[in-house]
Amino acid sequence: MQGQHDTDEQGLVEDVRSGSRTAFGRLVEPHLPRLLGLARRMLGSSEEAEDAVQTALASTWVARAKLDPAQPVAAYLTTVTLNKCRDRLRRRKAARFLSFGLFDMDLPVAAGTPDAETEIGDRQTLESVSRAIERLPVKLREALVLVTIDGRSQREAAELLGVTEKTIETRIYRARQRLREKLDFV
Repeated sequence: MQGQHDTDEQGLVEDVRSGSRTAFGRLVEPHLPRLLGLARRMLGSSEEAEDAVQTALASTWVARAKLDPAQPVAAYLTTVTLNKCRDRLRRRKAARFLSFGLFDMDLPVAAGTPDAETEIGDRQTLESVSRAIERLPVKLREALVLVTIDGRSQREAAELLGVTEKTIETRIYRARQRLREKLDFV
């Protein structure tokens, strides 16, 4: 069955390269939830994540001639999305440096019906962890998000980021170390 999926994707990529917007929509649609989740974890904001993914998809459309039918499109889309997240993080850092203020975080708590005190504590914990992850250097954050949160293997993350598996392992270790230093409960 995987071979049929590969053939379908290859055909869609060929159609996209020829300028078919319908094929582009069909090609990227299955990847949208994962790309949005990745961008949200990298940026800490749903609105910014949506903007980053939209920009990534627009860039992919403009550069559609670069799509290789022999290569899985998921890796390409992930790389472009990560690059757009990096761009936004650089702009955010510059804005903070220039005193334009911090960005708001609106992170929901997981579904369930905890009492008000537990919910407040959970929200505070989630916000603390999210802010600590946001403060990690981009290279550590990328490795941590791709492997620990997005569920990719270290090999996949290494291929996406153009580094060795050992580098990914080291970055994850350092990210977790820094989080432990900043948070008593991790």
